[in-house]
Amino acid sequence: MNVAVRFPEHRSAGYEWLPDEAPFDPGKHLALEPPASVTGLAEFGYGKAEIEPTATPVAVSSPFRVLSEAGAEIMLQTARRLRPWATRAGNRIENVVRGGCYRSRWLRDLCISPEVAEAMSAIYGAPVAPHSMPVHLGHMNFEPADPAEAVDKWHHDTVPLDYVMMVTDPTRIAGGRFEYFTGTKAEAAALAAEGRTPPRDRVVVPEFPGPGYAVALHGNMVVHRAAPLAERAERITMVNAYVALDRSRDDQSRARDLFGIDDEETIYTELARHAAWRAQGRLGALIETLPFQRDPEAVIERLEAAVEDVTRAIDDMRAGPRDAEHYER
Repeated sequence: MNVAVRFPEHRSAGYEWLPDEAPFDPGKHLALEPPASVTGLAEFGYGKAEIEPTATPVAVSSPFRVLSEAGAEIMLQTARRLRPWATRAGNRIENVVRGGCYRSRWLRDLCISPEVAEAMSAIYGAPVAPHSMPVHLGHMNFEPADPAEAVDKWHHDTVPLDYVMMVTDPTRIAGGRFEYFTGTKAEAAALAAEGRTPPRDRVVVPEFPGPGYAVALHGNMVVHRAAPLAERAERITMVNAYVALDRSRDDQSRARDLFGIDDEETIYTELARHAAWRAQGRLGALIETLPFQRDPEAVIERLEAAVEDVTRAIDDMRAGPRDAEHYER
């Protein structure tokens, strides 16, 4: 029920499984609790026409528990074991690990967990599945070398939906807080054009009780960042992405930002599969619902819309790498 594209049985060259991992056990490693509150996109200033094509009207949740104490401990151990593969993510983040689910079976099974996907569907009020591109599963951000630098700049995500989980204990770290702007992307862009960032009175800093807690995010619509640390410390978060199973909704992805960051053997194939899955659903709906009509242009527009994700993916692949989008100049 909560599967878009199944996790591949084979991996690109250069990926090996971490040895001696404990198996993921949802009964032991999950402690799912619903969030106390959910805020909608309308409360951020988005209009009906902007919200309607998106995966969900939800913007962000309050922090909620995902992992048990045992699960949070293994999550931290796994992140530390994956850290040797950290790399720079273009012009935005200094230390990230991408493709961790191709190296850690425990992380993979957490990120594709049907129990977590069901919980996320309940939060978003719409059926979702783990992202159809596995490079978006289990993305990890690590602290920069210079604590005065933001862990991650103000931005909106390259994926539609995700959760941001604290891996290290946020109550033991000075600074490095997850923050989000209670405005629209257009407002953030206007501020950036003036050399400004979101004003503090419109920034929310959620209080996470500890590691293994997360916020659900409409990542493509909510502008957010990881603030600078007040002092040098280990600071790790994990981001897991989801897609709406309703493929009539806009894709809300920005895969082109990842060219030059993720290895080519992986990212191009994954993007092709994702676009094909999107088109498969839209073409199937077209076959079932397209009526006979006298307006050829209306038929053409429906067919173009059905394959627009494939067309965009091809154009992006041919255009190649570019700097990642963000709101700091």
